[in-house]
Amino acid sequence: MSTTILAIESSCDDTSAAVIQDEQVLSNVVANQAVHKLYGGVVPEVASRAHQINIVPVVDTAIKKAGIQKQDLTAIAFTRGPGLMGSLMVGLSFAKSFALSYQLPMIEVNHMQAHVLAHFAEDPKPNFPFLCLTVSGGHTQIVLVRDHLDMEVIGSTIDDAAGEAFDKTGKLLGLDYPAGPIIDRLAKEGTPLYKFPEPKIEGLDFSFSGLKTSILYFLKKELKNNPNFIEENKANICASVQDRIVSILMNKFIKAAEQTGITELAIAGGVSANSALRAALTNLGEEKGWNTYIPQFQYCTDNAAMIGITACYKYLKREFVGQDVTPLARWK
Repeated sequence: MSTTILAIESSCDDTSAAVIQDEQVLSNVVANQAVHKLYGGVVPEVASRAHQINIVPVVDTAIKKAGIQKQDLTAIAFTRGPGLMGSLMVGLSFAKSFALSYQLPMIEVNHMQAHVLAHFAEDPKPNFPFLCLTVSGGHTQIVLVRDHLDMEVIGSTIDDAAGEAFDKTGKLLGLDYPAGPIIDRLAKEGTPLYKFPEPKIEGLDFSFSGLKTSILYFLKKELKNNPNFIEENKANICASVQDRIVSILMNKFIKAAEQTGITELAIAGGVSANSALRAALTNLGEEKGWNTYIPQFQYCTDNAAMIGITACYKYLKREFVGQDVTPLARWK
């Protein structure tokens, strides 16, 4: 008998639903919330209200695209956390109601674990054990993956995440939110002329707060001498910032590979869509002869397919939760 799972992702500002059948993605639908550009960041209350509007049509579209009936489903999966409490609550409440209506078991999924397992939505899949550099707006982690459900975080940020460094830099440069993709585009037109310091952090942990401060002071100094400095040098500034963020990430990732002896390397999370990071990992693999894995763009940002893939492995172990489950805004 086949396993057909409806998955819901609503941890931040993207409402997503997917249908996964026997570890194959039948559909993966995402509704974005462009309204947050007006505020320069995600507004939690606005996000949760938008989820309420989007979730029914998104789920309906995902089921229709999958070519199945609701009665064909064998389970419903949802993101329990980490994320925004109001956003998580919308997805969980929908999952609970749907599960009750169709007498389906529920499967909770950790959002960060799902980013790692997005690699199993398509071929080629990493071999165990592998290391995954998981980089997003809220998290920066190096994860040792021994099996689908056996993971250990061996390095993480002690302050800000890499994605936050991109977005905060974008604000300083007057770019729209989210700034990461815009910086990536502008960086292709510039040259990394300006050298920003790399934090001296022991072990495999990251730090980006000092880099943000360095960028701020650099811009203030240059603007005193030339009020048009940012506009005249925006592409070079973006290239310089991106070059440093990517080098910080890759230097730690290489260190982790050398310390563990693991040369199966993957990246995941929203920032893994960055072209410079993708190129750096590809180049590293070619230079060292290591196996590297980069997900399709649709599996980098928040999506329900990765939730459903993770749920497939939990379903096989019958790891279900009851109707008393609650969201976890912070869940390691």
